[in-house]
Amino acid sequence: MTLEMRVLRPDEWDVWYEQLELAFGGVAESAEERTLYRSLTEPERSLGVWDGEECVGSAGAFSFRVSVPGGALVPAAGVTMVGVAPTHRRRGVLTSLMRRQLDDVRAAGEPLAVLTASEPAIYGRFGYGIACHALRVDVDTSRVGLRVPPGADGVRLRLVDPERALAACEKVYAELVPARPGMIARQPGWERLALLDPAQGRGGASPLKCVLAEGPDGEPRGYVRYRFRPEWDTTGSDGVVEVQDLDALDPAAYGALWRYVFELDLARHVRAYRRPVDDALLHLVTDARRTRPQTRDTMHVRLVDLPAALTARAYGSPVDVVFEVADAFCPWNAGRWRLTGGAAGAVCVRTEDPAELELSVKELGAAYPGGVTLTSLAAAGLVTEVRPGALAAASRAFAGDVAPWLPHGF
Repeated sequence: MTLEMRVLRPDEWDVWYEQLELAFGGVAESAEERTLYRSLTEPERSLGVWDGEECVGSAGAFSFRVSVPGGALVPAAGVTMVGVAPTHRRRGVLTSLMRRQLDDVRAAGEPLAVLTASEPAIYGRFGYGIACHALRVDVDTSRVGLRVPPGADGVRLRLVDPERALAACEKVYAELVPARPGMIARQPGWERLALLDPAQGRGGASPLKCVLAEGPDGEPRGYVRYRFRPEWDTTGSDGVVEVQDLDALDPAAYGALWRYVFELDLARHVRAYRRPVDDALLHLVTDARRTRPQTRDTMHVRLVDLPAALTARAYGSPVDVVFEVADAFCPWNAGRWRLTGGAAGAVCVRTEDPAELELSVKELGAAYPGGVTLTSLAAAGLVTEVRPGALAAASRAFAGDVAPWLPHGF
């Protein structure tokens, strides 16, 4: 039977989502998770591939705005819910979904598509580059101390119900977004993701808890959301504090919140799983090695409208370079482009001038948020310098002052 791709009808959501669960191993999500993601799904941006009445493939997109270097919020398609039934692999289903989706993103006028990958090897062939990473730490607080910044003692901490504190936490989060590339400006409904707390997903830990950090004026300056998992061994308590989110607007609030989780009774470990790779925590602990830092990829970036994307961000130093870009999957991006600009903005136009750097759109996407340098990509043989000096100058311009960071998945 011929496979049919079509835009999702709202009444097809359950069948469509069950196919996605099957593609990810067949473990059903909690009713709480399904309810949230059903409310967040944009049916008009969701695609299904059907074999008769059976859904055998899916891909969706969320309408995001993502922070880029310079603080602008750029429209981006948050690619999500991609899956193919095990019975229908190697039949071009995924490629057809990616083809249709990127065409739709371009038609919508979004310069970027972004995603998180369950298997990172999949999406490079569609032009996605790994642009953001996250840090995981596992701190033995019986052996690692914490030096808090000046002013931390003056920060008021309040243990509050996560639901009641949500508006205050979102106010802090929104203020942070322009300052760090990769962060998503949360649209209505997305604030509920932080409160998702199904019992089956806690692994024996407590329900979600929240502490607000407030300044002398009573205004929120930061927050931490965490769970406590009690554990015991022959020496006594060996509990774990699992930090879900910790955000703050100033060093004093930041240090006060970390000190709070480090000093919780009955806890000997603090674990945080999705921190910026340049997290200041590594400079506050007395022994960074014993935080057992590990990194993994998070956001993959795809330039859909190359000139619009490159002109949407600012650059850390003056840049004037001609790129020769290869892009077989979105050929409208291929060819030579001159990028000129700096901290105040940039212009990117087609040119017949000789190429100075040669690379694919995948590498340009990886470097776009400022965390992956063009020089490191060149060292891997993925960027070719044609004009001597062009690589170093362009790499400096693209690099950011802070590492890009995606605080949560989608």
